[in-house]
Amino acid sequence: MSCAIVGLSRCAYYYKPKLQDDSVIILVLNAITERHLRWGFPKCFNRIRKLGYQWNRKRVYRVYCELK
Repeated sequence: MSCAIVGLSRCAYYYKPKLQDDSVIILVLNAITERHLRWGFPKCFNRIRKLGYQWNRKRVYRVYCELK
């Protein structure tokens, strides 16, 4: 009833976002960059796609920049 008073749906009140676990992306990126030191992000991302992973380009780039 309090959600109706405030104008907030019950779904929005109980929503809890999923925490992203980037550990698998970190492992794959580290394995690729250890083997191919001179590769930049585009080649690494293409290799990740060829390995069959379907991660978002922006997500992989964010992790890639965090690893430096």
